Amino acid sequence: MIKQKLELIHELTSPLFRIMWVYNIQEPERKQFGNNICAFHIGNGYILTVAHNLRSEAGILNSIPEEIFSTQIQPQLNQEQLSFFNQHYFQDSKTNKRYFTSAQNPQAAQQFVELLKQINFDTRWVTFYQKKICLPFLIVQFRNKFFYDDEKLTGTFNPSNHFHEPSLNRHTFLLELELIKEFYGDDIALYKIVNTDHAVVNKLPSIKINFLILDDQEKNLYCLQSSSNSLLGRLANKAIIEGYADNWSLYKDRIGGDYVMEGNRYLIKGYFRFGSSGAPYVVYDENKKQFFANAIQSEASPIQLSINKSREGNFQYVNAIATPLNNLERDLKLLI
Repeated sequence: MIKQKLELIHELTSPLFRIMWVYNIQEPERKQFGNNICAFHIGNGYILTVAHNLRSEAGILNSIPEEIFSTQIQPQLNQEQLSFFNQHYFQDSKTNKRYFTSAQNPQAAQQFVELLKQINFDTRWVTFYQKKICLPFLIVQFRNKFFYDDEKLTGTFNPSNHFHEPSLNRHTFLLELELIKEFYGDDIALYKIVNTDHAVVNKLPSIKINFLILDDQEKNLYCLQSSSNSLLGRLANKAIIEGYADNWSLYKDRIGGDYVMEGNRYLIKGYFRFGSSGAPYVVYDENKKQFFANAIQSEASPIQLSINKSREGNFQYVNAIATPLNNLERDLKLLI
């Protein structure tokens, strides 16, 4: 099984990726990223991750189409607020967008966050997607400059979707995603790669799904997630099902209204890092000699370690809560 474990974490064979929202995809000098989340490829360009980040608020607008500004923001501003807005946003007539110019000024950025809250402008990522303020992309990165060591496939990429990041020592490729379905109660979201050459999609490693509910005696369960000290790396670590829950938790949404995440969950014991929401729990099938995705890392469990006899402010959680893919077996089979 060691060969298959190493394949889970190798950049050329791992099904684990990240999704990020990208501003100004066609403008290399203005391209910006946000809303980073783990995700995994289940085949044919379908990507699974969590849903809770969709309804979190970005807070700031790195850029905004002039039409949205003039129709949805400007009418809500008084003269002083409009002047402040114009002072910190550059209007480009060529792109017909406004760009935030005070990103290095935390005070100004916070003032804009509060201003957008005052006028109740929706800065949730799902709304940014709907309004095409920014779009989700699958992030695929290599040490080598070619996409999966394939020079021909590399040539199919638009230059805006392929670039070198010297500070990371990586060559980054962006694959555009369409949000297919959000299952907020189960904290799962399904995406599909779009506007991308089929040969590129077929080259992406993937992992099949095992929809069974696992026994708590399962010895071959692992969490495939970001490595412990870097979002670039990958880690496959032993996970233990410590219990089962009919879960209920309230997720705050100031704009759209709070909603409930509920249903069957695994209570997992084993290392997981914050920022690994969306990571798959994978189980090894001894007969088929391969790993299958079985659940998704969703929440931290409120069972905490005690440090200096105190749990207050301590975020080193002992347990994680994962959503079994069994919850959505019927829906996923219909959609994919």
